[in-house]
Amino acid sequence: MEAILEQWVARMAQASGGETAQFLTREKDPFRNPVGHLLRENLAVLLQELLGEMDPSRTGPALDALLRVHAVQDLTASQAVGFIFWLRPLLATGRPDLDPQQLNQLIDQLALQAFEGYVRCREQLAEIRLGESRRSMAILADRSQRKS
Repeated sequence: MEAILEQWVARMAQASGGETAQFLTREKDPFRNPVGHLLRENLAVLLQELLGEMDPSRTGPALDALLRVHAVQDLTASQAVGFIFWLRPLLATGRPDLDPQQLNQLIDQLALQAFEGYVRCREQLAEIRLGESRRSMAILADRSQRKS
């Protein structure tokens, strides 16, 4: 399972590109590399649950942590949740003993849960931005009235 996890983390880091990818995979200190630490910890939970119980009380928070990072990066929904599908080839080669049909169903289930979580995160982000805009407009209106 550790080899599959490392491949998954490496693939996630590669998607970030360039120096970021190198930093995410090389720096192991959680304080110097909080995003890399978050990736490794939460991908480990998802992999463990996919191969085990698929407990939503464990997959939900792990997905939420990963998706919050993706939500602020302005990725499309397919880019944000696509990392779930990267497990298919990794598990097919790393764990050929698993039933492919059951594995595909579990990956699809996890991907749907991730998509719903990503939409929630994007909605929250939009609400935050809207609130900030309203506050800024209220401040400008207040200043304008004071000058008059």
